[in-house]
Amino acid sequence: MRLNKLIMVALGTLSLASCSDKMDYNEYNVYDKDYVTKNFIYVGNLMTAIYRQVDYDFGNYYSGAILGSASDESEYAVSGNSIEGFYNGSWSPSNAKSAIWSDSYTGIADCNLVLKEFQGLTFDELVLNSDYSQQMYRYHNYKHEARFWRAYFYFNLVRQYGAVPLVTENMTTDQKNALSKTSADDMFNYIFSECDDIKDSIVKDYSNLGSMTLSEQETGRANNLAVLALKARAALYWASPLFNANNDKERWHKAALYNKQLIDSCEVRGMKLAASYESLWATDNWSNAAVTSEIIFGRRVGSISTFEGYNYPIGIEGGNGGNCPTQTLVDAYEMQSTGLGIKETGSGYNENNPYAGRDPRFTSTIAKNGDTKWPSSNANALQTYYGGLNAEPLTGGTPTGYYLKKHCHSAISLASNSKFKVDNHTWITFRLGEFYLNYAEAVYKYLGSPYLTNDEFKISAVTAVNKIRARASMPDFPTALTNDAFWIKYKNERMVELAFEGHRFWDVRRWKEAATYFKSIQEMKLTKNTDGTITYTRNTVSRQWDDKMYLFPIPQTELMKNKNLTQNPGWN
Repeated sequence: MRLNKLIMVALGTLSLASCSDKMDYNEYNVYDKDYVTKNFIYVGNLMTAIYRQVDYDFGNYYSGAILGSASDESEYAVSGNSIEGFYNGSWSPSNAKSAIWSDSYTGIADCNLVLKEFQGLTFDELVLNSDYSQQMYRYHNYKHEARFWRAYFYFNLVRQYGAVPLVTENMTTDQKNALSKTSADDMFNYIFSECDDIKDSIVKDYSNLGSMTLSEQETGRANNLAVLALKARAALYWASPLFNANNDKERWHKAALYNKQLIDSCEVRGMKLAASYESLWATDNWSNAAVTSEIIFGRRVGSISTFEGYNYPIGIEGGNGGNCPTQTLVDAYEMQSTGLGIKETGSGYNENNPYAGRDPRFTSTIAKNGDTKWPSSNANALQTYYGGLNAEPLTGGTPTGYYLKKHCHSAISLASNSKFKVDNHTWITFRLGEFYLNYAEAVYKYLGSPYLTNDEFKISAVTAVNKIRARASMPDFPTALTNDAFWIKYKNERMVELAFEGHRFWDVRRWKEAATYFKSIQEMKLTKNTDGTITYTRNTVSRQWDDKMYLFPIPQTELMKNKNLTQNPGWN
């Protein structure tokens, strides 16, 4: 593309949210650079194009399936979905699952375009406009936003591929197709450097700009806390075994420090955990102050119902079964009264009443047999036993015994006569809860004990985890865990708290523990007996895993275009 000559720019006043605060993207038309630079709105639309490339996982990459269904979180109900390529042996450089590669490099090209071609503008012909100062304030922030999102896209790439080509300026196609990979270590250090350069320049708080009044929609943009969040998350990955084969303790030190810096900055800003776990994915999570207190950045997707259509139970009009939570995940929810796992002695678990007394996050996340009003329009209790209204052998009937609640907005009805078929959806990219867990992991790995503190890190790993558990009304971790016992409980806590938020697929990879967790999943098969009781039978489903899968294959099409690219180990 001749990006120096032709610019893809949206018509109309594209912002990060429409008047109803939904992501709102219009059709694109081609204009030359001189035309675009005459109006701040058109330049702003280039920024909107960048935000449009920010990833979210509402089933948009794999025809309804989410990455959770390529991990031990869930299983997709309809066989033949492309998500199966991650574990059935069909994954290869020619079947490379390359959407993030394509989207990220598209976003990076847009960032480079903004930074190269659209800086230093004054829009002199618009100086008498009443909103000139506001628009210029917004415009001067674009360069910092563009650098942030470029670093974010590179994090997604290095997390997925390791070493990748680093492009920080406009290049011709031939130039780009001659680049070699930049090492993963150098990529992470580039991300840290970019975040450090812009953290004090980018807008700190769009909702509090003093005398500068901007629209409410501006809160959908990345601020300095998002910059700190990216740096903190990237540091945790860089310190993890996938990228830290020698267990360099200084990397864990940096990860603990960067996560602490973010947490401290959030607390100074008055941010805190939302009172309700379930409220984090409610329709008003972009505007409810009780929820936005935790959300650092959310990708506003808009008023849709596709996720509900993918995941509502089969047997409900418009429902397709979708991403069904595994028994593996269900087992991770501890007993509320004791804080113990269901297999631990003294937990209080009753296998004849398996869902009673469990961690409250279970009922917020997962729908089970007998649940009523799921979704709200459903007049029948869920029947996930074989032959039930919402079960096998119906195509799309849950293979695991469960359906997904999290992210679904129960009030949406997909019935043909419904008047409420869509609602606002926001994908949470960064939230404070994640970073308490990140800090706990990093400070534990650095100090060598879940209970240790020092002058620099005054909060222990256990104390940080307990903040998360307190919100869920779960007991604190025990006071005398061994290191190994803490690590097991920490991983379990992370699986439960962050379920279906796009972490598990990557966490197990960065820990290099996929051989433990991804070689099989557990299903629960329910049978209704003649006396009305239910028999629960576990079923193990094997999946393929090869250590080359810790990193994705470089797409074969990219290798064909660029002879200087090399394939990731094991994928040749």
